[in-house]
Formats: sequence, C-alpha cells, structure tokens
Amino acid sequence: MKQKTDAYLGLKEQTFVFNLKMVLLQLLLGSIFLCSISCTESTAKTTSRVAQLPYYTEASFTPQWLDPSVDTIAQIHTVPAFNLTNQNNEAITEATVAGKIYVTDFFFTFCTGICPKMTDNMKLVQDAFKDDPNVLLLSHSVTPEHDTPEILKEFAEAKDVIDGKWHLVTGPRNEIYDLGRNQYFVEEDLGLDKTEADFLHTENFILVDSNRHIRGIYNGLNKVSIAQLIADIKTLKAE
Repeated sequence: MKQKTDAYLGLKEQTFVFNLKMVLLQLLLGSIFLCSISCTESTAKTTSRVAQLPYYTEASFTPQWLDPSVDTIAQIHTVPAFNLTNQNNEAITEATVAGKIYVTDFFFTFCTGICPKMTDNMKLVQDAFKDDPNVLLLSHSVTPEHDTPEILKEFAEAKDVIDGKWHLVTGPRNEIYDLGRNQYFVEEDLGLDKTEADFLHTENFILVDSNRHIRGIYNGLNKVSIAQLIADIKTLKAE
C-alpha cells in the first residue's frame, strides 16, 4: 500500500512540475510576443520618414504643412536675432546657426530634477551628428545669474560636450526667457500670462531648421521621442 501511495505522490509531483513548466513557458512566450510588438511599433515610429516636416508658428504647436517654394514660407514664424555667450566665452548669435539645423532646450547646471536626463538625451543627439557640421545644439541656462561661462565650461567638460557642436549659453535673463516663451514656445502653459519672475522649466526640445523656422517639439526625457528627433533631423536634411 505504501509503495502505491509513494508512486501516486511521485506521479502527482511530476504532473505538478510539468504543469508549472508549461505555465512558465507560456508566460515566457507571451512576454516575447509582447516585446516583439512593442519593439516593432517603436522601430516603426522612429524609422518612419516623411518627405517634409511641418512648420510651427505658435504655442499650440499646430502643424502647418507648407510648400517651401511658395511665398507664404516667408511669413512663417522665425526665431529672431539673439546675442548670448557660450561656455568658451564666445558670442553666440543668429549668425552662429545661419544655414544650420539646430536643436535647442532650456536647463540649469545645478538642476537635480529633469535636467540630468535631458542632458544625457541631448548627448545622444550630439553623438548621432558629431561629424556633421550642419547640425548644432543650443542649450540655454534659465539661471544665467549663476551659470557664468566659467561654470558652463566646467559643466561642459563633465558632460563630454563637444565644443563647436553643442553650445551651452548664458546671457541676459530677459532675453533667454523671451526666447524660450515667446520665440521657441518651449512651455506648454497655454493661456497663462507669465513674467520673467516666473521660473522657466521644461523638458521640451525644439527642432529649428536652417532658416530659423520651428519644425518639431520633442520630450527630452523620452528615449523614443529622442529617436524620433534624430530621425526628423535626417528628414530635414533631405528636404
């Protein structure tokens, strides 16, 4: 009797182990399937191409699809002239970006919140176009009273910023805040009146074409969005 009981218990244990393995196998296959869908969707999003990127002319970022050959292109919002100073104490003006595509954002060196992740992701853009002289990066300090060229230089060296490719800029606070809010439309607080006293803090990256027209807005904290930004730069170069 004991032998039969032991045999029965042994068979039951083997059945339990077998069923457990099957459940684990199904979970594994399900995970692989979900991953394949996710990866496919991500790849499709970041490798998709359009013949032309839209233009953006105001803070709602409503896309406008325009023919660059028609006269209305001259009426599209253009980032105005500016005069700032980079980490090498060099003047950075609209002449610096003339004829070049550039990505811009707003940060401060002692930020412990969103800025470190934004810097890491901007570096991905830098690395993708480090050998392309026609693509620049422009990061504005929103605490210019603290972020002097000397401090920006220390920050640049710590973050492997490439001189001439990625400009960390400081300057008059009112000019930087006006650029961010009224020219790049970098904030998303539509309908709210803000002054220079209201702190400017946003994760958005803005893509600007060689004529200083805004062509895209991206979440600087999101790797998929950064991959799309890199893809869109390539599309813009091909226009």
